Amino acid sequence: MILIIDFGSQYNQLIARRVRENHVYCQIEPPSISLAAIKTLRPEGIILSGGPASIYSKGAPRVDKGILGLGIPVLGICYGLHYMIDSLGGKVLGSNKREYGFAELLINKRKGIFTGVNKKTQCWMSHGDSIGALPAGFVITASTANTPIAATEDLSRNFYGLQFHPEVVHTKEGKKMLANFLFNVCRCKKSWSMKSFVTRAVEEIRQQVGTEKVILGLSGGVDSSVAAVLLHRAIGKQLTCVFVDNGVLREGEARRVIEMFKKNLQINLRFARSGKLFLKKLKGVTDPERKRKIIGRTFIEVFDTEARKIKGVKFLAQGTLYPDLIESRSAFGGPSAVIKSHHNVGGLPKKMNLKLVEPLKHLFKDEVRLLGKELGLANDVVWRQPFPGPGLAIRIIGEVTAQRLSVLRKADTILLEEIRTANLYYKLWQSFTILLPLKSVGIMGDQRTYENIVAIRAVTSDDAMTADWARLPQDLLARVSTRIINEVSGINRVVYDISSKPPSTIEWE
Repeated sequence: MILIIDFGSQYNQLIARRVRENHVYCQIEPPSISLAAIKTLRPEGIILSGGPASIYSKGAPRVDKGILGLGIPVLGICYGLHYMIDSLGGKVLGSNKREYGFAELLINKRKGIFTGVNKKTQCWMSHGDSIGALPAGFVITASTANTPIAATEDLSRNFYGLQFHPEVVHTKEGKKMLANFLFNVCRCKKSWSMKSFVTRAVEEIRQQVGTEKVILGLSGGVDSSVAAVLLHRAIGKQLTCVFVDNGVLREGEARRVIEMFKKNLQINLRFARSGKLFLKKLKGVTDPERKRKIIGRTFIEVFDTEARKIKGVKFLAQGTLYPDLIESRSAFGGPSAVIKSHHNVGGLPKKMNLKLVEPLKHLFKDEVRLLGKELGLANDVVWRQPFPGPGLAIRIIGEVTAQRLSVLRKADTILLEEIRTANLYYKLWQSFTILLPLKSVGIMGDQRTYENIVAIRAVTSDDAMTADWARLPQDLLARVSTRIINEVSGINRVVYDISSKPPSTIEWE
């Protein structure tokens, strides 16, 4: 495995993804990790990430210097390089020229991590500090017009440093550089796969849980669904899932979840039909943040009530993913930092006094999808588009009522039917409709109408951090618009959102 020390870089998760793309397992840990803990992990290599701080600034993050004396290969990226150089007696200085963006990298030693890399190649820089003097044993291996020491190495100690970011796509041969570090330097083996993960995860769940009972809040989304199936494989009937129908789900969502998990997969499932309660508490509320908080609190109340009906439960399972775990820590915090709450169970009351089981906590979203396939889940579960925890409530701008929910559900159903028919569902990150708090004049049946407006939102994305509006075919948009206006009472106008993220968000609220 590879250990990644997180110095606060916005790219630290991307480093991990690049390592795992090579079928090598890795973990991201904060710089507060102890030397003893590092030794316990027994990494084949260590990557020191970039970060926003300057190494000479007060409070700059530092990992135990002993990490450089373990005889383990180390790759420092940007700030990680500065930490390594500073710790070993070199100098890091503030630069007169900040280098940000594309740069031409000139490689003078095409060995080690530059094996097979072109002598001139494009890289991505993002730094304000530069190396002023190298420690003894280090040599320069690459440079740019603004940065004489863009890469360096000490072969005798297997230390490597890059001033640029090899993990981003803008560094054209960055993947090759990282692969060279993994396989040529660290001698890693390609042993990380979903099959091996399932075997290990099942054993770990059984060891943690023993013969005790576990409950899981099942939302029907990818994360909780995959977690449920994995837990069921490990402990069978010791698991009970709780599905809360909050009244703001898509058409047929509750029926689909019950049929799949209770009837097809034979998983213990408690169904709480609570739509009226949620709508009652949402009455008159228009502020989107208040909607979210009300839905979250009410979910907790309902889940807590259902959980107490199951006697002898000792564990609460959650579909926490690796980004949740990483982001819950401060950039320079400790490994025991509290995991942030999230939408499917988030913030359950402490009085429940349950121990956490989080079988997906070291996986990224795309890995969870692969795990779902490995576990035999259907494509419409594994590859379903993300759906927000607060559901349709945040896709209704303004007050949420039963009537407005009915209108939006019908419009949303039509959109998804047409998207699927056009074989575009799995090519889009998300596609949905929004009910606006506006009315416009129209003509229907030779009569004047004054009815609601529905907006269509469809985006493409890799990770939801950025998104571009989807260029849907015009004939598809025409069919969707015609069907919504003809089939959904109360709608006389359909508009299409052509804004990207940023500056807009994917959801409207």
